[in-house]
Amino acid sequence: MSPTGKDERLLVMHVVFSFAVGGLENGVVNLINRLDTRRFRHVVVALTKCDPAFCARVTRPDVEFVALHKPPGHSFKLFPALFRLFRKYRPDVVHTRNLAALETSFPAWLAGVPVRIHGEHGWDVTDPDGTNPKYRLIRRLHRPFVTHYIALSGHLKAYLREAIKVPENRVTRICNGVDLTRFEARGPQRAPIEGSPFNDQGLYVLGTVGRLQAVKDQMNLLRAFVLLIRRRPDLASGTRLVLAGDGPMRGALEAEIARECVQDHVWLAGERGDVPNVMRGFDCFVLPSQAEGISNTILEAMAGGLPVVATAVGGNGELVDDGVTGTLVPPQDPALLADALERYVSSPALGVEQGRAGRKRVEACFSLDGMVGQYAGLYQSLSGLSN
Repeated sequence: MSPTGKDERLLVMHVVFSFAVGGLENGVVNLINRLDTRRFRHVVVALTKCDPAFCARVTRPDVEFVALHKPPGHSFKLFPALFRLFRKYRPDVVHTRNLAALETSFPAWLAGVPVRIHGEHGWDVTDPDGTNPKYRLIRRLHRPFVTHYIALSGHLKAYLREAIKVPENRVTRICNGVDLTRFEARGPQRAPIEGSPFNDQGLYVLGTVGRLQAVKDQMNLLRAFVLLIRRRPDLASGTRLVLAGDGPMRGALEAEIARECVQDHVWLAGERGDVPNVMRGFDCFVLPSQAEGISNTILEAMAGGLPVVATAVGGNGELVDDGVTGTLVPPQDPALLADALERYVSSPALGVEQGRAGRKRVEACFSLDGMVGQYAGLYQSLSGLSN
């Protein structure tokens, strides 16, 4: 507080589509919880909903949450409410994230918010490669109202520079960081997963964590797994697959599991609140996505000392050092994915070696403290304050 009683900490207003379980939203939680309380204060605005249970992950008692309950469609009808909100709180920084929240940069500009940051975290589900002309046009139209952009990967930074024509000096790459204390390297044996039928130490467990939706393409992983155990029956008895998460693809996955008669080999674990513990129950982590920005789950798996098999899309290649910390494969190719999985199941020592290398890489390049420091520096420099 200043001598006049005014709170002189920077007020950052985080605008997201929804504040509920998700990788982007977890990043907001980590950032708020770790930014210096003496320098920053926060308001979270969700265009749709704020999940109370998820809000409870924010440990700071002074953070406010505002849900605007936006109906489907454009955000235009919310502009008057957003304008009033910005005028009421007078934030120093409005930080929007992803395309669904980009439109709010205009009412923030209109309300006189001095710094308007937009973060690109990954592609929209309906635009997995960033080529949709409508979405490119929306981004270009809003470019004048954004002070600065944050790209979570080099791939996204290049997209902003080349496709959206954002000047180099208005884009900063800040990769996600991972909490190395929460995601500890697993020991020489897998940890038991609560409720899992695959806790026998004699098994080799392949696993993934993520929302069950088309862009995450767990179906590709399931089909690769079936190919693997069909062509290598000697490995079938000791190899299992865990798909953790929930979402619209669950029914299709259940049907495919039944059709292939692999109910004894595949477990749909549902949405989990104990992801670090779940990952400690894997031998190898797999991310079969059709599109990604920067994957939090890859970083979390590497922090947990797991080898990572991932599709070569988006920023995955910036995280996985192919042949050193894991393996990159083309998307939507179950045969090549099965080949990669077979190498790890056949040689568990390879996974142990690459898992150790992955942990070291995360410690060196993707720490949560490093990420928070970059955001703090950017918020302060754009606001005209010294670090």
